[in-house]
Amino acid sequence: MPHRHRHTRAMGAAVATTAALLVAGLSGSASAGTAPSAPAPTAAESLRADAAPPALLRAMQRDLGLDREQAERRLVNEADAGATAGRLRAALGGDFAGAWVRGAESGTLTVATTDADDVAAIEAEGAVAKVVRHSLGDLDAAKSRLDRAAAGLDGDATDAAVRYVDVRTNTVTVQAVRPSAARALLDAAGVGAGLARVEKSAEKPRPFYDLRGGEAYYINNSGRCSIGFPVTKGTQQGFATAGHCGRAGASTSGANRVAQGSFQGSIFPGRDMAWVATNSQWTATPYVNGAGGQNVQVTGSTQAPVGASVCRSGSTTGWHCGTIQQHNTSVTYPEGTISGVTRTTVCAEPGDSGGSYISGSQAQGVTSGGSGDCRSGGTTFHQPINPLLQNYGLTLKTTDDGGPEEPPPGEGGTWAAGTVYQPGDTVTYGGATYRCLQGHQAQQGWEPSNVPALWQRI
Repeated sequence: MPHRHRHTRAMGAAVATTAALLVAGLSGSASAGTAPSAPAPTAAESLRADAAPPALLRAMQRDLGLDREQAERRLVNEADAGATAGRLRAALGGDFAGAWVRGAESGTLTVATTDADDVAAIEAEGAVAKVVRHSLGDLDAAKSRLDRAAAGLDGDATDAAVRYVDVRTNTVTVQAVRPSAARALLDAAGVGAGLARVEKSAEKPRPFYDLRGGEAYYINNSGRCSIGFPVTKGTQQGFATAGHCGRAGASTSGANRVAQGSFQGSIFPGRDMAWVATNSQWTATPYVNGAGGQNVQVTGSTQAPVGASVCRSGSTTGWHCGTIQQHNTSVTYPEGTISGVTRTTVCAEPGDSGGSYISGSQAQGVTSGGSGDCRSGGTTFHQPINPLLQNYGLTLKTTDDGGPEEPPPGEGGTWAAGTVYQPGDTVTYGGATYRCLQGHQAQQGWEPSNVPALWQRI
């Protein structure tokens, strides 16, 4: 088929380019009179996964049953896996069907494809290949049809409240209290049995009601939520949080009950995102409140892969860890449906809403809702941070944050610090063109030429 021939040539070119870079590096180091170039930073180095704070490691040990060395290796492996999955997603194009990590140390990366001819290229990157029937694009399209059908059912969709693309089973999964409700939703959406899987569940997710990530704040001197991540918008400081915590204009006070600020924007349902602008008494810091009140640094917002470890900070239950189960999940709460959230195994309780989810040092999102509690365990959903930053034009506060700055002479282009980039986006920088491999908000030090974990030169 013509399409397959074009695809095979593109894959070959990608592999050949990698090989050429390796050969050039080796020959360059051996050439007389030529100073060896500095090696490119690894994904773990770029994302600071190799320098995790003790508070995060201890929480991973407690909640994931690891020892310290396993926790450290897991974070490094997950950073490397995200970069590898990003490269393969770009190379596979429309055949790509998802990627996930598994094992106590996330030592195995699996990449799914709809084309058996891709197996060799996947294995050449050190990943396990899985040939499946449906591409990620097909699964996402089917889930979108389910979301539209659920919106038409209004409150009747609460018995089939959770819908997500499960890349590990290559299906769109519908969790339902009553399987008949799931089947009715599938019929209304025109999604066939070959694409979907129904999972019976007693869970009925709800939002968790009742400037350091995870700390408490109060809305209109009554309800309590948790700070997600400190942010800036120009010179204005504030924080990201959940939309269901408050409407635009609502006032906030800190955990110490000192006047703090007000909601500038809020979306719920549909999404679950908001941000609060604080007054001059409050200063945004690049930290999340970790175990024992220790600071956990935030160095960026690169989205972690399915199966990766993730920890949550909240004002009710503190610091807890688990794993990422699915991205792009839709949940129907009693108040309405939200889409585009991430499903995790981390527990949470009322008052934790809005709080921080972080993987290593990378911000992931803010607590939306879930089911269960931190005594018996549960399932939670978080609103991803990158769409929130993009929607409101916010800049995440990070330990490397010097603020957007003009690039050095001759290195300008379309890349810009503060912009949220998604996999597949292309930019120019330093006279070259680059493709984004992993979703993130750009910042100084993460220029495309500096971070091969996030950008691929094309």
